[in-house]
Amino acid sequence: MTRLQDLYEIGGQSPWLDNLRRDWLEGGQLADLLTLGIRGITSNPTIFANAISGQDTYDDQFRALMKDHTVDSAYWEMAITDIDNALKLLRPLYDESDREDGYVSLEVSPALAHDTDKTLTAARDLHARIDQPNLLVKVPATKEGVPAIETLIGEGHSINVTLIFGLDRYDEVMEAYLRGLEALVAAGRADDLKKVASVASFFVSRVDTEVDRRLETLAGGDKGDAAILGLRGTAAVAQAQSAYQHFHRTFAGERWETLRDKGARVQRPLWASTALRRQPDRAGHGEHHAGADAARLRGPRHAEADGRRRPRRRRGGAQPPRGRRHRHARRGADARRRRRPLLRQVVRRAVAVVDRQSRYLLSLQHNRHDREERA
Repeated sequence: MTRLQDLYEIGGQSPWLDNLRRDWLEGGQLADLLTLGIRGITSNPTIFANAISGQDTYDDQFRALMKDHTVDSAYWEMAITDIDNALKLLRPLYDESDREDGYVSLEVSPALAHDTDKTLTAARDLHARIDQPNLLVKVPATKEGVPAIETLIGEGHSINVTLIFGLDRYDEVMEAYLRGLEALVAAGRADDLKKVASVASFFVSRVDTEVDRRLETLAGGDKGDAAILGLRGTAAVAQAQSAYQHFHRTFAGERWETLRDKGARVQRPLWASTALRRQPDRAGHGEHHAGADAARLRGPRHAEADGRRRPRRRRGGAQPPRGRRHRHARRGADARRRRRPLLRQVVRRAVAVVDRQSRYLLSLQHNRHDREERA
């Protein structure tokens, strides 16, 4: 058994790959990772930008598309081609797992993150163009994204809610999911509940990046108060453990049981960005918020390594945060104050990536025109 398989079979978590490349689809590397224990795939604008600009496997399709497409529409056609092929590759796992795993995620444009109506239009369009049941459309957990999530779930669409950094927003996301399911029932579509899937992507280690910066300021610098500096690297784990408790509280009780009895599935936590920023002698954030009924993202390097290693001795599942260190970590990591700058930063960076990708594709188009004119 590999570590990836152990994570699922023993730990109850599904390891998902946080990357997608056409050469992996065509060369068999992705199929190999599935045999080693990967059970789902996510993508984002940065992943596609790196894939398209880092290899020539997209060039022929791009040249053909540019005969009658804009650069933006050509990008989406290339991304959808990869997603469609990945969905077909994972469809057997989706069927065998009774819709638990086998999903592939595609994100709406980050430029729409603060526009509810345009997010709705884009997500509906992607679900219509990629008509496969194991597609998850990624919608960011911005203030404007939350009502879009509720509406999309209420229409029977499967959604990956991304960019969750704080417990208050996580609670709003789970409430939007439940309200969407209830709307589906109210519309007379209770039979569709079993077809709706959702994960809530909780970004873990980036919380430490922001909180550690504030702790260093509070301590008077990197060489300052040792007691305060000793709290660095603890906030993310404490918050992830709290998030797991929120998950269990939400998906329990009469309200949830009524939906569950009609066929609804929990909205699983998806632990994202779990690389440990400090204390490199430890195994990483994933070791400390492991819990069943969840999924965990693995980058390609870690996925391949864990797919070929024997399991570690398990240290125990997620526990409620305890002790002075965790209390101070939570106090120094006020959710509302922390979440807003992190969310803004990530959305801005994603938009910048899309802009760079458009410029790159435009340069390819101009170079092609120059070659044709010289010929």
